[in-house]
Amino acid sequence: MKKSTSVDHVRLSEDERGVVILDQTLLPNDVRHLTLRSAQEMYEAVRKLQIRGAPALGIFAGFAYCALAGQLADRGADTAAFRGILSECARYLASSRPTAVNLSWALGRMERVCGAAAGAPADILPVLRRECQAILEEDIAMCTAISEYGLGLLREGDGVLTHCNAGPIATSKYGTAIGPLLLGRERGMNFRVYADETRPLLQGARLTAWELRNAGVDVTLICDNMASMVMKQGKVQACFVGCDRVAANGDAANKIGTSGVAVLAGYYGVPFYVLGPGSTVDPRDPDGGGHPHRAARRRGNPLAVV
Repeated sequence: MKKSTSVDHVRLSEDERGVVILDQTLLPNDVRHLTLRSAQEMYEAVRKLQIRGAPALGIFAGFAYCALAGQLADRGADTAAFRGILSECARYLASSRPTAVNLSWALGRMERVCGAAAGAPADILPVLRRECQAILEEDIAMCTAISEYGLGLLREGDGVLTHCNAGPIATSKYGTAIGPLLLGRERGMNFRVYADETRPLLQGARLTAWELRNAGVDVTLICDNMASMVMKQGKVQACFVGCDRVAANGDAANKIGTSGVAVLAGYYGVPFYVLGPGSTVDPRDPDGGGHPHRAARRRGNPLAVV
């Protein structure tokens, strides 16, 4: 039986004045959607990880900006006030999770489009609507391309270890790190996946294993400190992980524990791949030193950790 590889996890509300999200903190036992309308509700949803995953945060940010703009236009704000209040909202939302560069990237993109658009708020709204939809469509295209590329690194029956969560609910369409597995399954390929539970919020246990199982992928949930054993036993032919941020030199930041997986993969000679869209690259950070968790890099770890 063919199973679904996508999920309704972030979108504009029907009236386009709110953002509807899948509350990831309740998964896998409760599938519940929330409608967020105020900037404070949006901020708290990001802070509490109700919406998470670097690319998904970028998509969310575009929708949030558009929804708040619609509310301002409805209240009759003039163009100057409209732009000024939206700028304040963008700065506020960007502070909710500074480690994920996609959030500030998308807000900055919406800000630039808003500033360049001519006319009254009612004239600017359709421009913002097209831009947030473009962010989503571009992410879908990137995730599809990443999945195609990653699938080319695998063979039928391979064992793959993944850490944290970088599937559809953290991104779009197939996802990034587990995108090749979902795409391959759609095409009739079979893999054996070992999903690390992932501290501190068990994203691997609650989210990755749930997504893979829903898609019909053979997945085994393991505790984080079992990664060494499955590699030692030859059960893993590749490690696929996502990322919150990639520095200009290729240093990558991901959920805590990724550094240990990378070290183990190097020891056992298992290929280790970081999969992420271009929006996750931060060219302002030359070598990971500007990342909020740069201490891990100073200790010589191959990956900074979040």
